[in-house]
Formats: sequence, C-alpha cells, structure tokens
Amino acid sequence: MRFELQSDYQPQGDQAQAIGKLVKSLAAGNQHQTLMGVTGSGKTFSMANLIQQVGKPTLIMSHNKTLAAQLYSEFKNFFPNNAVEYFVSYFDYYQPEAYIPRTDTYIEKDSAINDEIERLRLSAMGSLLTRKDVIVIASVSCIYGLGSPEDYEGMMLPVQVGQTMDRESFLERLVGLLFERNDIAFERGQFRVRGDVVEVRPAYLEDTAIRVEFFGDEIDRISEVNATTGAQCDKLNDHTFFPAKQFVTSADKIKKAIVLIRKEMEERVKWFEKNDQLVEAQRLRMRTEYDIEMMQEMGFCQGIENYSRHLTGRRPGATPYTLLDFFPDDFLLLVDESHVSVPQIGGMYEGDKSRKTVLVDHGFRLPSALDNRPLRFEEYMRATGNRVYVSATPGPFELMNSRSDNKKFIPWKRGELSANAALRQIKQNIRISPSDETIDAFDVSSRGQTLVVEQIIRPTGLLDPIITMKPLAGQIDSTIELCRDRVAVNERVLVTTLTKKTAEDLTEYLQGTGLKVRYIHADVDTVERVEILRALRAAEIDVLVGINLLREGLDLPEVSLVCILDADKEGFLRNETSLIQTAGRAARHERGECVLFCDKITDSIQALLDVSKYRREKQVAYNLTHGITPKSVVRPVQESLHHPNYQEKVKNLATGMVAEDAADFDAFALMAELREQMLEASAKLEFEKAAHLRDQIKELEKRDGGAGNDALPKEKPRKKVRYDKS
Repeated sequence: MRFELQSDYQPQGDQAQAIGKLVKSLAAGNQHQTLMGVTGSGKTFSMANLIQQVGKPTLIMSHNKTLAAQLYSEFKNFFPNNAVEYFVSYFDYYQPEAYIPRTDTYIEKDSAINDEIERLRLSAMGSLLTRKDVIVIASVSCIYGLGSPEDYEGMMLPVQVGQTMDRESFLERLVGLLFERNDIAFERGQFRVRGDVVEVRPAYLEDTAIRVEFFGDEIDRISEVNATTGAQCDKLNDHTFFPAKQFVTSADKIKKAIVLIRKEMEERVKWFEKNDQLVEAQRLRMRTEYDIEMMQEMGFCQGIENYSRHLTGRRPGATPYTLLDFFPDDFLLLVDESHVSVPQIGGMYEGDKSRKTVLVDHGFRLPSALDNRPLRFEEYMRATGNRVYVSATPGPFELMNSRSDNKKFIPWKRGELSANAALRQIKQNIRISPSDETIDAFDVSSRGQTLVVEQIIRPTGLLDPIITMKPLAGQIDSTIELCRDRVAVNERVLVTTLTKKTAEDLTEYLQGTGLKVRYIHADVDTVERVEILRALRAAEIDVLVGINLLREGLDLPEVSLVCILDADKEGFLRNETSLIQTAGRAARHERGECVLFCDKITDSIQALLDVSKYRREKQVAYNLTHGITPKSVVRPVQESLHHPNYQEKVKNLATGMVAEDAADFDAFALMAELREQMLEASAKLEFEKAAHLRDQIKELEKRDGGAGNDALPKEKPRKKVRYDKS
C-alpha cells in the first residue's frame, strides 16, 4: 500500500524546498541528512510529506514519551488509512532488579504493565511483519532487547474458512502462542470455548475478538465480534493470530535453551565454589533451577528476558534482537529533536551494564544476562540507514555526519571538543543549504556536499525574538520592570537562572513586588509542571522562573519575553544550543523578545545574535514578498487536570487537603470515579492526566484512612531481601 497523506494544507514557506532536498538526498543513497527547522516552521508536516514521497516503512524516534504520544496523534491524523503505531516502554511503574553490596540489599524487579501500551507494542510488531505502509513512533525503548522476529513470525497462526484443523489442535496452537483460557472473564490475550465455537481475544486488538467455528475437523466460519456484547461485526475469510506475548519462542528452542542454561549454571557455580563464594553459588543454583522449572512447566518465567541469549541461540556478546530487526533493511529513520535523542541513545548501554554486572558478580544472575541489553551506539548505527535528523539546533554529531562523502558515521565524544567549539569548527567547513536555494541547485552527488537543509520560514510570518542585552548590575530590578510592562498588556514572561536556590529565592522576592510568580525545576513533580504551565497560559501566573526552560516541544504562545540572567556564564545552561532553544520560547508571539543580562559577549551569545539576525532577515524578506503580517499563534488553553466536579471537594491538591465540612462527601464513590477516569485517560495515551488522577486517589486514601483501598490500583512497594552471610 502507498502512504496516503490527508491534510487540508499544502507545504508553505520553505517547507517544499526542504522536502524536495531531503527526498533527493535519500534517493542518492546518503545515510545522514539533517533538517534544521526552527520552532513553528512546521517540521512535523514536512516529515509527513517526506514519508509519503519516500514510501518506505518509517521509524520516528523521540526522546520523550509525552512528545512521542503527541507525534502519534498527529501522524494518525495525517495517515488515517495506513498503519501508524506507537512503541514506548509499557511500564506504568518499573523498579529494575538490583543489588546494593554495601548494605547487602537485594531489590527484586517489580513493575506494573500498562495493558493499553502493551497492546500498541504488539500491534506495532504485527504490522511490521505483515504490512509495508507502517509508521512507528517510538522512544528509546526500541533499542532494548526483544524476542526474535523469526520466532515471532514463525509462531503466527493463520487460519481460513475451509481449512482442515480440528478444535483440539487449534487450542494447542493457541496455548503455544501463550494465550490463556478463561471462560468467565474474557480479557486480551485469552480465549474461551463453547462447544465447537472458540472465541479468541488477540492482545493487539482493542475491543474485538475473533470467533472461530468448527464443523468436525474443518473450520466452518470465522467472524469478528464485539468482545463485550458478542455481536458479530464482520465476516472474515481468514485471519492470522500473533503471539500474545512479546517474548515468545518455540517449545523446541526452550528445550535446547534449558540445556545451555543448566550448563552455564554448573560452570558458574563451580567458579564461585572455587573462589570460596559459597553463598553466591547456592543463590545462583536455587534461582536458576526455579526459573528452569517454570519454563518447563509454563513456557515462561519471571525475568525470562535474562535468558534471551540462549533462547534465541545467539553467541556471547552478539547483538540482541530489538524492534529494529522487525523493520526491512531499507527503512526510513527520522530522529526528532536529535540534539537530545542522539546522546540519549548513546548513553543507554553503559548504565544497564553497570547494574547487571553487580547482579552477576554476586550470584543473582548468570553471565549471559549481560547479553539482555540495549544496543550499543555503533550497533544502533549499523541497524539503521536512511537517517534524517530533525532539530532546530542540531548537535555536532548530526552536522559532522551529514555529508555525502561520509560512508561510515563519525563518532563524537564530548571530552574531545566543547560543544560550541565543535559546532564552530564544523560550520566553518560545511555549507548549510539555505532555504532560498532551489532544489535543482542542491547537487547531492558532489563530493563533500553538506546535507543540512534549512527550514526557517514560518508560514505565520512570525519572526525570531529580538535579542536585547543589558548589564548584570541591577539585573533583578530591570527584570521586575520588564515583567510589569508585559503583565500590563496581558503577556507572560519566562526568567531563567543558574541554580535551584536562586530560582526559589527570586520567586519569593518577585512575589513580594506584587507579581504572580511560580518557579519550576527538576524537583517539581512532572504533573505539577503541566499544571503550572497551564496556569501560566491562563494568566493565573504572570511570570515563570526556572533553570532550564528549553523543553523541546514547549508551546507557550502567550509568552512574549524571556529574561536570561547571568547569560555570560559560559557552560551547559548558557551554551549556544541552550541560548537558542531558550530564546525560541518567545518565538510564538509577535512581540517576542529575549533579554540577556551580561557584561561581555561570549561565543555562545555571539552565535545567538548571528543566528537570530540571519533568521529575522530571511523571514522579513519572505513576509514583504508575500504580503504577510506576523500574528501571534492562538491556541486554546488546556483544561486543568483538576476535574471541575471535584474543585469543591478537593482543596489544595498539592498538600492533599480535602474539604472536611462537606457532609455529603463520599470518599469511596469519589475514588471509584477517579479510578475510571484514570483508566480512560491511560487508554487515550493521556499519561500526565492519568498520573494526576492517580495522585488525587492517593491523597484521598491518606485523608480517608485507606477507605476503598481494595477497589484501587496501588504502586507495589519495593521488595527488599537481606541475605545473612553467617
């Protein structure tokens, strides 16, 4: 099938030239190209057009679950007739297995799986094996170990009307696919039997079950039915059942794996005993024997992924199977916000290795558990191709590699050059394709041609914010004056500091001047951050103080001023990328301005000035040519996550105080209703809303002394076990 992009808009501004250059570069066989698109220029729409024109299965990687959910929603609207899938970590709560030698404390793996996200992950795997028109929006979870695609595909069960197969054989195959029989509570991943009628509820379908009816040793009818009512929705000629679990393998492979696991266990136990580590030897033997018994009886065990090397038949140290192996060899990779996503991908392996090494050294896991891991960065690069990095501020890695003469990727280590020095050196040796250059002039065949494409024209006509510099002396008084001027015309202000303490103290000081001010930093709960940002947009807050407000995807159209205190303190929070991203928070307002408080112009500040001047000149020229008058972006303010029906029942949610004078207050009924809303929000991928509702439930539990606890989901506590070596 072809990718069918549905939109009421056509590429505007310089979107068309950016799309054309990227398509031409990919067609020439280049492995690295960068789309350098500013905030508000429509990068997502350009990505959708690129997917349509290239016509290959596509993986879109995002560094953040919430941003990935936003992309999933947008691409579902762009491609309603194609398979748009969502693949992120499916844990609502996750405590990895760990051991702390200093206190001799073992923390058992504990997790709470989100059934809806697990369904979406299974749907993504199934779509990749059966379709070509697939777009998968994924987080870094896609580079973590997964079952073998060959095993997964080999265990698929296709059935069709008229096929010779008796009911018992069909049920055996379903059990082999890890479906469970349940004739009472019919949930996903289960089946029920009523005479010659078998109803199966695949884990990858939402509210649909497949009814298979037998007549003797033949399949007589296949229907798609509503899982709740049993009403027939459609009549099918055939259907393919996928495994109910992500980690699945055949019985023969399990038998072979058990032999190898037992052999490795014996070798490792002997090694412990030889080194007089008897506790570790006994611990490893007991745990491994128990897991082997579970695999023999159930085909599954807790932590089965730690035996993935034996189950998949890989060599020690071999690359694990991941979602990338489910894609064909020539798939398209789009890395969103690449300046954050690329370093995140590179940092996954070492952290996982250090934790598991401790477990192996103390007899909690076999050495082969180290092969259940995320990909190393070089393995990730070998598994991908046709890469497009998307960012307003691409990093050194993207710029260094986006050249047509680069057949292998060039690694970049942070210790070798500072980020700014690397960027300056790269930019002196490359030529970024300007947005006003025609597609034909973009000769991707010439040796050394830089494949960095600009997209800086905003269809709305908005300009980059004006950059103003003020002295450090009196920066607080100047900030107060600037804030009052903006508040007087119903506009908002962001102020950035260098430390948490400074942000909190400045907030308290500004509140004393009559301004409505809040602070936000890493210690503020994630859900509370969303509520603070909503309050800023709704004019409940005038000024927001923070340390690092350059959150990619932060959409605050009401903000017209950004004040950066101590802007000349060169470092991570004041480097070129940070300054450009922070200043860009005011780019959605027609009166956007960024004030830098500094006594000297650092290299980073100069880079910001140069970039801002260049972008403003290009946008002004475009506006004059097309007769565009810049107008601020207007978007509705998100509704408060505090449900309006409970505003009077729940006061000051941050402190968990509930109105005590409400005589008709029924905590149990309220918690039950909140729970329903939480599950509904989770199903809609509204994770922040779901988490906020969960916090409301917890506050009510505390207030009511635990009333209704049996009806509510709870986070499981960490299980700690002490081993007495005596």
